[in-house]
Amino acid sequence: DAGRVLEGIGKSISYDLDGEESYSTYLRRESAQISDAYSSSDRSLSELEGKFRQGQEQGGREEARLGDSFLGLLLHARALLRETRHISSGLRDKHDLLALTVRSHGARLSRLKNDYLR
Repeated sequence: DAGRVLEGIGKSISYDLDGEESYSTYLRRESAQISDAYSSSDRSLSELEGKFRQGQEQGGREEARLGDSFLGLLLHARALLRETRHISSGLRDKHDLLALTVRSHGARLSRLKNDYLR
């Protein structure tokens, strides 16, 4: 019976040590696995922080590009309005000149008609 109990304890210990010869070897292996897991998670966290910073920088660049595009459109619209106003004032001057010419021709035609009727 004592032999079976010792054999069971031995199996239990070997099962608890996960196949390692001694508890210190088992603890070293577990410590190495924990260290590897910590290093891996630290590396992943660093990568995630880097990607987050990149995303923020890219978002800032996109906002700046959008602002520049909007400013460009605004400046273009202002230039078009200035050009339209300039053309409009030119057309008003031409309209005034044309109205003056029509009145002048109307007066000449009226005088010619009066001369013809006499």
